[in-house]
Amino acid sequence: METEISNGAWKGHLGRGLAPRELQFLLWVALGLTAKEIAREAGIAPSTVAKRLTNAMFKLGVTRRAALVAEAMRRQIISPMCFVLAALMAMNAVANIQSVEPARRDRRPPSVRIAQIRITRRSETLEAA
Repeated sequence: METEISNGAWKGHLGRGLAPRELQFLLWVALGLTAKEIAREAGIAPSTVAKRLTNAMFKLGVTRRAALVAEAMRRQIISPMCFVLAALMAMNAVANIQSVEPARRDRRPPSVRIAQIRITRRSETLEAA
């Protein structure tokens, strides 16, 4: 059984090698919190946070917290929520392409813009002379 934990801009997946509390602390590390800040949020001692993060680092085979986040992303244990947003935007774009209405173009073609700039510059040079 695989479930998800969301924390801020990150989403974590249970059942991929980390205990739920380790995953929760890992998500807080990904948000940039220190052990003291995580302990304050969780209502526990900072040493407990450090121990859980050390266990997570051992399970993933890394020695630093930045490497822990990177390895967890590589193994798809955690992922930024922006990937979810990008996927939703891509699905919306595909739906818009398949719609009957053509996309509305708000800008003028470049040739018309260039012609208007040239006319404006010529009139400015004539006024200056």
